Amino acid sequence: MLVKLLRNGVGGIVQVGDLLTRPAKMKRAPEAQQEVNEACQQLALYQLPRCPFCIKVRRNMHKLNLPIEKRNVHPGSPHRDELQAGGGRVKSPCLRIEENGEVQWMYESNDIIAYLQQRFG
Repeated sequence: MLVKLLRNGVGGIVQVGDLLTRPAKMKRAPEAQQEVNEACQQLALYQLPRCPFCIKVRRNMHKLNLPIEKRNVHPGSPHRDELQAGGGRVKSPCLRIEENGEVQWMYESNDIIAYLQQRFG
């Protein structure tokens, strides 16, 4: 109980800090941004709003101007069940990547950021 309270408190502080210090979005030509938008429809981020690692990934998504769907995985959420069934475990953040009819589940924040940088940076 105490750990959950501390995690939510610290997460709230980090969340506010993120909002106050958010980096500028990457600028692209309209055609290039449209291609990115379409590619992002194949991605979904399973996350918790106050998780520091999720905030780190969301900051990177904002910086790269990526409109990736965010799915909260709070207890009782249907997205939590999807994450468990598809990825095999409930851990956030997790990026669901669908390419060529196959689905990949990427769990580590640094791996997710590296993937997004390589693909869209």
